[in-house]
Amino acid sequence: MLDRTSLVITIIGAINWLLVGIFQFDLVAYICGGPTAVVSRIVYTIVGIAGLWCISLLFRERVPSRDGE
Repeated sequence: MLDRTSLVITIIGAINWLLVGIFQFDLVAYICGGPTAVVSRIVYTIVGIAGLWCISLLFRERVPSRDGE
């Protein structure tokens, strides 16, 4: 559950960076009141922690699914 949640948050953060890179538009800052607003900083921190958690996914052994695939 934590793996998937972290992955979703990381993907959302990546989409935000895509918007910044292509359109120079920071959606998080726009929604939360600017890049230095407390809420924005909390969102950026959560995305960063989720990204760090996703690093662990690279080093885990894959577990076969219940379907045997």
